[in-house]
Amino acid sequence: MLTSASAPLFYAENADKIEGAPLGSPTELRDAMGKSYQKGWVSVRGKKWYGYFRRTILDSETNAPKTVSIPVALGLKSEMTKTQAREKLESEILRLTGQTAEDGTIKNGTVTFGWFVRNRFLPLKEADWRDETAKVKKYLIEADLLDEFEAIRLENFDKFVLQAHLNKLAKNRSKDRVLQIRSYMRAIFAEAVDQDFLPKDPARMVKPPANLREVDKTTLTWEQLRAALAKLELRDRVLLKLDMTNALRPSELFAFRWKCHRIEAPSLAIVETIYKGKIRPYGKTKGSLTEVPIAKELSEDLVVWRQASQELYDNKKHKPNLSPSDPEAFMFPNRDGSFMDPSNYRKRVLHKLATELGLPKLTFQVIRRTIATLAQNKGTVKDVQGIMRHSRVATTTDVYMQELPEGVRATVDSIHQELMGNGTERSASRGAKASTGSRSDHKVMRPQRAERAQQPVSMHTKTADAKPVRGVILEFATKMRQSRGREVLLND
Repeated sequence: MLTSASAPLFYAENADKIEGAPLGSPTELRDAMGKSYQKGWVSVRGKKWYGYFRRTILDSETNAPKTVSIPVALGLKSEMTKTQAREKLESEILRLTGQTAEDGTIKNGTVTFGWFVRNRFLPLKEADWRDETAKVKKYLIEADLLDEFEAIRLENFDKFVLQAHLNKLAKNRSKDRVLQIRSYMRAIFAEAVDQDFLPKDPARMVKPPANLREVDKTTLTWEQLRAALAKLELRDRVLLKLDMTNALRPSELFAFRWKCHRIEAPSLAIVETIYKGKIRPYGKTKGSLTEVPIAKELSEDLVVWRQASQELYDNKKHKPNLSPSDPEAFMFPNRDGSFMDPSNYRKRVLHKLATELGLPKLTFQVIRRTIATLAQNKGTVKDVQGIMRHSRVATTTDVYMQELPEGVRATVDSIHQELMGNGTERSASRGAKASTGSRSDHKVMRPQRAERAQQPVSMHTKTADAKPVRGVILEFATKMRQSRGREVLLND
């Protein structure tokens, strides 16, 4: 049997939606609540106490505030007095009654999740998002949150509902997407609390599901990269060689114009990027727009490709707007002289190349991950971070760098050699000893140390050779403490 303290509370917009609730017109209910000085009123219906109070909610059709009468099942009559029923109703009114904003919006949990996201969350956050980023974020929020929770009131959410939804997404969504949705979920409800629509954040303790789908970690070998380059014609070979050497993002690679090529350095200046068919004067991170060094041989390959593309341009009947001799022309243009679409290039060139060579996968992301992994043996972590142009080292080491099996094997063998006394550290110490004297010198010194160790040590002998051992010092310290009744600090 449910007690008055544990009885669940049921809400409805109209009294007749609760079985057994006393019926009455809205006018009668408002009059009764007026007599109780806005604290609501209670009455008995059957074996239960019911309470009534006015509440302002948002009309789902007109999106305007309206006042309705809310019945609340408080508990069994046999388990609480009328005074206790009133106290419980007052606490419930206090919990649910919100504040009114300056624009007349009612700030309480009766607003729906969809209304809050569209009218309070997104307008506040869009100012911090770039146009392309906003489109992606809105799509994810729409597909994985709004489609599920559109009409649910904020007050009806709890940790269980949100955690169960996140666990369901983890079954058919990628790891990165699930983590993104968790981040949006927490941001939305944190904002609802901050704007006083909720008293408590139900998403604060929502955790990432344990069984997330594995992230693609495909990497290739140097031999596979070389085989791919050998299979390509001049344009694609120079393009991919440039991408592999500098681990460029496709948005940077296809945005290069001939004015970006610095032959004297040699280097390439990243001054703009492309995304979804548009030129952007910014990159993915703050360090994206920069000047990157390139190999001298690769710089020469670019010069050869420019000459070859100029010949192709001269032989065309219908010439694009810009000639390759124009500094504003793109290095790797499409037929119309504009930039190529990375997605189209990936499907038309990279996927075909992977099939012909039997590669597990070949995309721009796989190339970047491969270079970050193989470059571990070519420079420091900071060097690799500089090549990848990541804002944080953790992105380079935790996301892109993968372990090299041969590197792990070499490390294990090295540790074993050290344990067996054949490692480089022991050898180095031996070399250091050998450099201080000849082999005969060591033979002479060993018996001298043995003889010195056998000689009795006196605490009163003050010679450089007869240094007291640790045991004698400790014995002396013990006697001093016993005789003086205090500790004596000694330097070993």
